[in-house]
Amino acid sequence: MTMSNHLWFLIPEAILMVGVVITAITGLMRSVSIRQSTPAVAAVFVIASGVASVFVFSPEHLDTTTFLMPALGRWVGVITSAVGLVLILNSVGQVDRRLEKAVAAGRLRFDPLRASGGEYYAFMLLSLAGLMLICTANDLIWLFLALELTSLPTYVLVAMSRTNKLAQEAAMKYFFLGAMSAAIFLYGFALLYAATGTIEFDQMRRAFQSQTADGGLGALAIAGLLLSLFGIGFKLAAAPLHLYAADVYEGASAPVTAFLGFVPKAAGVLAIMMLLVTTGLSELSNSLPYPIMIMLWVVAVLTMTLGNIGALLQRSIKRMLAYSSIAHSGYLMIGIIAGPGIGYTAVLFYLLAYGIGNTAAFSVLSALERRGEELTTLEDLAGLRKRHPLMAAVLAISSGSLLGFPPLLGFWGKLMLFIAGIQTGQIVLVIIAAVNSAISGWYYLKLVAVPVMATPTARSESVERGPSNWPRVAGVIMVVATLVLPIFLSWLYMQSSDSAQTAAAMRARTQAESTEVLESAQASARLVPVPGVQASLNSPSNR
Repeated sequence: MTMSNHLWFLIPEAILMVGVVITAITGLMRSVSIRQSTPAVAAVFVIASGVASVFVFSPEHLDTTTFLMPALGRWVGVITSAVGLVLILNSVGQVDRRLEKAVAAGRLRFDPLRASGGEYYAFMLLSLAGLMLICTANDLIWLFLALELTSLPTYVLVAMSRTNKLAQEAAMKYFFLGAMSAAIFLYGFALLYAATGTIEFDQMRRAFQSQTADGGLGALAIAGLLLSLFGIGFKLAAAPLHLYAADVYEGASAPVTAFLGFVPKAAGVLAIMMLLVTTGLSELSNSLPYPIMIMLWVVAVLTMTLGNIGALLQRSIKRMLAYSSIAHSGYLMIGIIAGPGIGYTAVLFYLLAYGIGNTAAFSVLSALERRGEELTTLEDLAGLRKRHPLMAAVLAISSGSLLGFPPLLGFWGKLMLFIAGIQTGQIVLVIIAAVNSAISGWYYLKLVAVPVMATPTARSESVERGPSNWPRVAGVIMVVATLVLPIFLSWLYMQSSDSAQTAAAMRARTQAESTEVLESAQASARLVPVPGVQASLNSPSNR
């Protein structure tokens, strides 16, 4: 592929990069109206990048010779823009709140050096661009840079989201553990290069297939894959690199926590899928090397089990949702183990369902406050239906979707993962996941029962609306999506299935279709008489 052709697939990311520059500028303007338009500007660029993804990754533009999963960018681009838009809405009114109040009251003059609104939305767009870049990665360096572009802005977002020491501590912990995980998977990438002599995915796939034909992957290749997958597991908050999640989620503001719950997790899942496809994994050959299978299996079980047990022990809302997010990473591993085809299709669909449900739950925390501070414990939600019935409904429905309660979107996502596991022989893993899902019902039903059925307390009576209505709008949008999207289940499944196809399967299908057309043409040529020949056969001299 030429550079100009590759640049075509970077149009969605280029749009976001332009948005990064413009939002950074508008957030520093002295005009209040321009500063207040920064979230709207960011939202416009996020929507534009999603629309561009649909056109850029349309079937006629797909390249099956360069990308391992050519159509992946379309699905990921649309999900990223949709969830990213809601994450931006959650942040409206939260950034520079005290500074803007002081400026409006005349107590302070606006100082660009003290403002962080522009940088906040710029970092969000940068991280979203990194997530999209993973889909167009065709070598190890590109994948590493895309992962780091997704992660680095989130470290800053955690630190700048709140002014207390808890946020600073969470940011430092998140940064150092993130740096350690990056070093681990980068060392794994180095071993993969040593094992194959190349950093390009397509050539790595050929090298791995050659090694497999000669008796199996070598020790360097296995070690490289194990280290790479282990390090990337940090992005998913997968065990044993999950211990940071609860502290970081608790320390960050609610909008940033919602961002952390989806974007890095999606990036880690996509990166793992890409790496596994380099081993020759496809719909045509769906068998992982035994050590890799064992590692993924153990990580999946530990992640979903420890996540659910941790959530059961929490009274803090954020810490509970943090541990539940860890458990969802374990569920996603079922689809990854199931492999390309039905497994990867289920993973992409579950990312959509999880992203919507998780963002809706955090929209409630962004929309409400208690004495100017965020809600912290379940007691703050007691009797929420009486004073804030809409937000109580949003929290109840989103929790039901995350639990997998039918007929909500999350139920269909979890069902697809379980079916994928069963059809690929992972019955024991599916049973463990089903038991864990039942365990999660205990704390998810708390998030339903406490706001709807509990008696209000003096603490919960002081809960009031936040500074902006946009987080409420975001929560309603996500809940409507949770209720309505199952109507289009067949279409969504077809789209996720098309996006999950590997290049090898697409090439095989194209070759089969070409062979079928050629055979049909040859058969027609034998059956249809040629006029000149037929006339010659019917001439008197040949009678």
